[in-house]
Amino acid sequence: MIANFLSKIMQRYLPDSFLLAIILTALIVVAGVTAGGHSLFDMADYWGKGFSKLFTFGMQMVLVLLLGYILALTPAVNRFLDKLTDAAKTPRQALMLTGTVSFAACYLNWGFGLVVGAMVAKEMGRKVQGLHFPLVVAAAYSAEIIRGPSSAIPLVVATPKHFLHETLGVIPVSQTLYSSWNLLISAGILVLLLLMYAFVSPPKQPVSVTQAHQETPEKNQAAQHAGPLFFSEKLEQRYLFNLLLAVLPLLFAGKHFAEKGFDVNLNIVIMLFLAASLLLHRSPAAFLNAAKTAISSTQGIIVQFPLYAGIAGMMTDSGLVNLMAQWFVSVSDAANFPVMTFLSAGLVNIFIPSGGGQWAIQGPVVVEAAKALGADLPQTIMAFAWGDAWTNQIQPFWALPLLGVAGLSARDIMGYCVMWLVLSGLWIMGVFAVMSFIL
Repeated sequence: MIANFLSKIMQRYLPDSFLLAIILTALIVVAGVTAGGHSLFDMADYWGKGFSKLFTFGMQMVLVLLLGYILALTPAVNRFLDKLTDAAKTPRQALMLTGTVSFAACYLNWGFGLVVGAMVAKEMGRKVQGLHFPLVVAAAYSAEIIRGPSSAIPLVVATPKHFLHETLGVIPVSQTLYSSWNLLISAGILVLLLLMYAFVSPPKQPVSVTQAHQETPEKNQAAQHAGPLFFSEKLEQRYLFNLLLAVLPLLFAGKHFAEKGFDVNLNIVIMLFLAASLLLHRSPAAFLNAAKTAISSTQGIIVQFPLYAGIAGMMTDSGLVNLMAQWFVSVSDAANFPVMTFLSAGLVNIFIPSGGGQWAIQGPVVVEAAKALGADLPQTIMAFAWGDAWTNQIQPFWALPLLGVAGLSARDIMGYCVMWLVLSGLWIMGVFAVMSFIL
């Protein structure tokens, strides 16, 4: 009942994610002028300098989404999803299976998980009668909160000569990601995720996946080439050309894994998606036809990522990040500092939705405060990482790839995400509050 109430509120009053980015921009401008003491021209300058800083990252996300979607449109993946989703016979089973698969995929790599979660949710929406499609998409997105082996912040502090090495030293992942208390948080997140979505009652009039998402480009292509083919069109139908191009990303990824072990990053995910898409589509024409279908889902990333980069630039250069961090430090002590770090990271993440970038800005303040208060450093680091992930649940920035594949807007899932924000936040803070007194 609570989730449905929140969903109705979000449907009626939550602006579109593009409009929300504009509103956040305006709020930061006002805060920079009033609290930061900067002029409007200063804020415009900070915004302009930050605007282009996510161009590379934005292109990476476009390719993750585009190639993941192209992969989802291959006949082989459709057959695999058919078999996987056959296990779900009821809406509740569909929600729990989607949450589990998305959780596992996001644990390995968040970019990979967002696409996989959206693919599974779409297939569930197509096959399971009575399933509320925005609810199953929300279940897929909620799994993104998990912090796994690709989590940037604990990996950074475990790397020799990282930018905080002189004040923090090297903290191995055995003390952060793979500590007993962090594994407890992760296990609890999965249990809570499945329980919440298993027992949420969807609206009486369930929303089904749109008919447009059930079409495959292979069918359209077959209809377009019913007659004789020209020589150029015959070349476009040759699988050999897909094989020739797929060799390069496979060799690159193979060399990367041979040298660095199981190190999965965005570039490797992109390479693997490209190779798999080429190998599993029947021809260059089939690959490009799938790309035509998928490209519209990337519009949110292309338009909105630069806006959030501008917001991050204003937050950083105006000093607003430090003002927020210092306020949280002023009301903290050694016992509650991890919890306060979690909350401060969650707040700043709404305006700077990039874990690595946020750590570079806020990390030095947090580390110095933790040392001054005598707080546990590994707990502080993971509290920051969890806080950064926590408010992703209400930040459309990270939902854009998944929503692009699913064909929904942020307001469609945000009511459920708000409820998940509360439940997951209480669990994470509870564990940190208890552990701060034990360790």
